[in-house]
Amino acid sequence: MASETSKQESMTFRTEVRQLLNILANSLYTDREIFLRELISNASDALNRIQFEMLTNRDILDPDVELAIHIDVDEEAKTLTISDTGIGMNHDELIENLGTIAHSGAKDFLQQLEDGQRPADIIGQFGVGFYSVFTVADEVVVTTRSYRPADTGWSWVSKGENDFTLTPAEKAERGTEILVKLKDDASEFASTWRLEQIVKKHSNYVSFPIYVGDKVANQQTALWRKSPSQVEDKEYEDFYRQLTLDFEAPLLNIHLVTDAPVDIRSILFIPKKRDRGLLQQQGGEGLRLYSKKVLIQEHFKDLLPEYLRFVEGIVDSQDLPLNISRETVQSNRIVRQIQKALTGRVLKSLRELMDEKPEDYIMFWQEFGYFIKEGIATNPFGQDDLTSLLRFQTTNSEESLVSLDEYVERMPESQAKIYYILGDSLNAVSRSPHLDYFRDHNLEVLYLVDPLDGFMMQNLREYQEKAFQNVDDPDIELPEVEKEAEEKPETRVEETDFGHLIMRFKDVLGERVKDVRESHLLTDSPCRLVSAESGPERDLQRVRRLIEKDYEVPVKILEINRGHPLVRNLAYLIRSGANGPLVDSTIEQLFENLLLLEGLHPNPAKMVPRIQTFLEAALQHSEAEETE
Repeated sequence: MASETSKQESMTFRTEVRQLLNILANSLYTDREIFLRELISNASDALNRIQFEMLTNRDILDPDVELAIHIDVDEEAKTLTISDTGIGMNHDELIENLGTIAHSGAKDFLQQLEDGQRPADIIGQFGVGFYSVFTVADEVVVTTRSYRPADTGWSWVSKGENDFTLTPAEKAERGTEILVKLKDDASEFASTWRLEQIVKKHSNYVSFPIYVGDKVANQQTALWRKSPSQVEDKEYEDFYRQLTLDFEAPLLNIHLVTDAPVDIRSILFIPKKRDRGLLQQQGGEGLRLYSKKVLIQEHFKDLLPEYLRFVEGIVDSQDLPLNISRETVQSNRIVRQIQKALTGRVLKSLRELMDEKPEDYIMFWQEFGYFIKEGIATNPFGQDDLTSLLRFQTTNSEESLVSLDEYVERMPESQAKIYYILGDSLNAVSRSPHLDYFRDHNLEVLYLVDPLDGFMMQNLREYQEKAFQNVDDPDIELPEVEKEAEEKPETRVEETDFGHLIMRFKDVLGERVKDVRESHLLTDSPCRLVSAESGPERDLQRVRRLIEKDYEVPVKILEINRGHPLVRNLAYLIRSGANGPLVDSTIEQLFENLLLLEGLHPNPAKMVPRIQTFLEAALQHSEAEETE
């Protein structure tokens, strides 16, 4: 049995301990309400310990008392009392537990804090977390009695300054009672309503009832610690609404319970909508993080990769390494293992949704597809898990979305690559001259019209061993190109006239084009712009136009369709020497039309005066014909 005395004892904290108390009270705790979470956690620990003791020991004080935590307030006196019926403490245990800092060696402890290390076995003890109470307290009185019937009660009193006192106390019941005399600026915590909100926020799933006044304030049963087979759909929906304030049910819920290689109890949700209006919870993305059913952090971002930040939910793990205030989780191997497990489970669930409920998956893609693309763009080593989730509109499916698996499955045997086109909008790319040949030969092309697509294609190099190829590659090789060109009727511009036409284009456009040459792919369009060289820089041009203030249009190769009526008429005007300004303006307009379709025009409004001139000329021509 521990030794006991019968008189008041005064003990002085060491200098190092006073420094540490100042750190704990003023630096490590960013939110003052955390103190209640810490005191409740300590009380819960004490109740867990007495539960275990009851399994093997019959000689226990008050064996039939309810295992519970009580919180009472006195608004006039500005005090609150937190009491439990846990294991309690005797004289020596009170010194040891509330002197944990001094007992463990304050100098070493401070050095560990400065080095960013977590002192072993400190978190969860009745010691360090307890001192967070001095963020709100002028004075704290701890009155406790051990579960051992022969031990008597003791009181510990401190103002968090130089010393504390120990005094024998008359306490008949087992357990610990903490009287907190609040600072003047902490009177908000003498409110029953305020304390109920803190309990629901931080300690709602503590296993023991927490009474605030005569009302149980916590839910106790943690849904995520149940087996998934024991949870009804309505329970998931109710929990989701409580968590997010979203009126709609989630699109998908994911319940993960695992013990190896790391302990994880988690329920994750994918909402139906990305933007849920004014009631969407503010404060940033991230999962709610619990340890042993105690809330550690409301928005913890490190348990899922950034591209899955739309996922809502909670994660509870008793394996998590916490720092001294329990407010920050240290980044280490355990955190990485949890992230890997959660990420794998989310992606697996999305693939299951894709296979089993394709309509729901399309709903997901329309709301959150951007994030999957972001994942590929930012994670070159993890794209294999994401590419099957991609969906595209194509030249063959403008009204619906297709997967890469569907695209590859319907490729002709002669097609060796996956073709794509980048642009600003579906309306623009669907009219692109690059598609002439592909439409004529029924070769499907993916439409990439999201600004993020250019970034995505930096990492998305192949799928099912088939490389991706932009349709504006300068040296794109397609079957039967020469043969098709030879079979066209002889309506093309003659060689000499076409040479003069090319020279005129070069004179008008100058250094804005790298070259002007004949096209062997165009059929319905007069011309197209081809990248001077393929590669990552080409796919990023649209993004650069959006973000760079001094953006310059890239110099490309202009290809001309020798058989197009407009081209023939231009060649005729050049040969006849008629209306030189009209020829030059037409060349300018053709070039800028292509920049517009490519999504590269720096100032489309600049085209308006020229278009207006064309309209005036056309109307004058019509008027002259009517007069004749």
